[in-house]
Amino acid sequence: MNRFFLFLIVVLVYSNALIAQDKNYTKHTVLKGESITQIATKYKVTPYDIYKLNPDSQSGIKENDVILIPIANTKTATVVVPVAVAPKSVANRTHVAKPKETLYSISRDYNVNVDDLKNLNAAVLANGLKIGQTIKIPDANGTATPVKKEPAVAKAVVKEVVEEQPQSPVVSNMSSEKKSFHIVEPKETKFGIAKRYGITVQELEERNPAIVSNLPIGYKLIISGDQSKIETPKPVTEKPKPVVTEIVKDEVVVTQTTRTLTKNGYANYEVKAGETLYSLSQYFGITPEELIQLNPTLKDGVKTGMILKVPGKGTIKVNAASTSNSSGKYADLTKTVSNKSKKQLVLLLPFNASKIQSDTLNTVAVRLKKDAFLNMTLDFYSGALMAIDSAKTLGMNVDVKIYDSEESKVSSNVEAVIKNNNVQDTDAVIGPFYQQYVEKVADLLNEKKVPVISPLSKEIGKSYTNLYQAMPPSDFAKSAMFDFMMSRNGNIIVVSDPKKVTNKDFITSKYPGAKFATLLENGALDVVNIKTLFEKDKINYVVLDSERTGMILSTTNVLLNEMANFQIQLVIIEPNDTLDFEEISMKRLTILKMLYPSLTRDNTSIEAGYFENDYKAKNKIFPNQFAVRGFDVTFDTLLRLNQGKSFETSAASDKTEQIESKFEYTKKGNDGFVNKGVYIMEFQDDLSVKQVN
Repeated sequence: MNRFFLFLIVVLVYSNALIAQDKNYTKHTVLKGESITQIATKYKVTPYDIYKLNPDSQSGIKENDVILIPIANTKTATVVVPVAVAPKSVANRTHVAKPKETLYSISRDYNVNVDDLKNLNAAVLANGLKIGQTIKIPDANGTATPVKKEPAVAKAVVKEVVEEQPQSPVVSNMSSEKKSFHIVEPKETKFGIAKRYGITVQELEERNPAIVSNLPIGYKLIISGDQSKIETPKPVTEKPKPVVTEIVKDEVVVTQTTRTLTKNGYANYEVKAGETLYSLSQYFGITPEELIQLNPTLKDGVKTGMILKVPGKGTIKVNAASTSNSSGKYADLTKTVSNKSKKQLVLLLPFNASKIQSDTLNTVAVRLKKDAFLNMTLDFYSGALMAIDSAKTLGMNVDVKIYDSEESKVSSNVEAVIKNNNVQDTDAVIGPFYQQYVEKVADLLNEKKVPVISPLSKEIGKSYTNLYQAMPPSDFAKSAMFDFMMSRNGNIIVVSDPKKVTNKDFITSKYPGAKFATLLENGALDVVNIKTLFEKDKINYVVLDSERTGMILSTTNVLLNEMANFQIQLVIIEPNDTLDFEEISMKRLTILKMLYPSLTRDNTSIEAGYFENDYKAKNKIFPNQFAVRGFDVTFDTLLRLNQGKSFETSAASDKTEQIESKFEYTKKGNDGFVNKGVYIMEFQDDLSVKQVN
């Protein structure tokens, strides 16, 4: 542990020590498979900065190309996520939409918020993002709406304004008459806004019908009331808001019970065992501060049996079934947290601090620039810290210890860490990263039945009763795709490249009902044969298992021509880099509504927005895939440890969903568990991707 903190201190001291170069750019030779985004991340700049110096690169880059890279200002690098720096505020930045891009990917490239991007380009994006469109990029502070923002201290004060109908697609209730408005800020509720302006929630909804079922961040509310009742908002300091999978709405029917929240007045509510300030505030759709304001005794803590005043009417009764997963869908474990006993979690992360300290050739800053594995570790760690913060906000009684596993492909220090730190007595362990060392830890802790969660490895590996694979193996993703097609009673046709022997064996052994299209002697698709495999009364799923450009083009040409005669949908069962080439147009993939399995999703919900904004506030950049993974695995583990039952029982019975991943643990043979949570994603006409399972 001392080494770990020493490492953090060294990084803090030296992360600003890069020597400035005489020129304001450097040269980079493109490596095989590198993309502009990867290069930008490596040099701590944005793709926009690279395109500005290398206009020709917008049409693509290839191996051994030499491009100019602007020198990044490294003074803002942080210890938690040192791989990128928030882009500079640049007025009137623009971006031309390229094939395969989505609003989500563009927002990540420029380190901006998706909602800001949408609001700034409302008119242009009215019919979705199109290839070749020029869109404006908001600055790093999120300046993304045509409406001029007021100073922060007055951001909630209603302004009397006269303006034309705005172009924002989320605003459908504006007119040209003189009205008072309020811009919805993150973490605000209808109850809080209505109270601030001296009106009821019902009046607020009547003036803004679009918010009855939802309250979007950035929405411009019509407020017409006595301005003397407006309160100047008090500054609020809050811990990061945890993920919430259910938003309580008025008059919601919950399994085995009816919960009716009226739009006026207050109701009495009796606190149940295990409920927290946060879970109660989410249940009734108000903030913890508003709940305390209604019930000052909550300042001394939430106690079972307390009678609270909450928004509603009469007495609200909720039985325990309302918070269970009786629907068989995803369980919201935040509502069933039990903090009766303190739980201990250990994280084994490969910081490799001793190697860094003994490196006499490179400074820490230089190593951070070169060492992708270290950066991945720090990103995962930063997400885990957010999860720990969220767990404490929820009232979980947890103690988290983090140790350096000092691992590489050939060695690790996990055995010494476990022996010297009494890890046998902990409640769960996350890590290490490499499968072979996860299995070593599971073996060492198997006798004590300590759950060991493998956070990143996709290998099936050896089986241990206490080992939990949090990352679904590749075969699980393929199975999920075929199970989805079979559940739709689809006619499955496979176009298999001769080189894809493993996949062909997998399909024929597990899904014998699939039909294989014939190939000619030269390896080309037999067009006549595949047409005979289509069926009129079913949807025809065509699984394209080839990375050859010619095979992909010929197959999709046939499918496009036959769409007038049959229901056809294109499918891939694993990542295919060839589809990113310009020869394969995005248009044909969207027309064919291509399906593919994914271990993650693009989450644009309000809850995901809270996480992203909180993360950026702490780390100055938006979270990447490893930071989100760190949050998801750690938060899910902490929730399962705090359910008043064993981790194994929760893993066997509770399906959960976090920011980007879902966790559906299933038995791996007779020993251990593996996560089978896979998303089935579908290309849409507007170039976006939609989850369909």
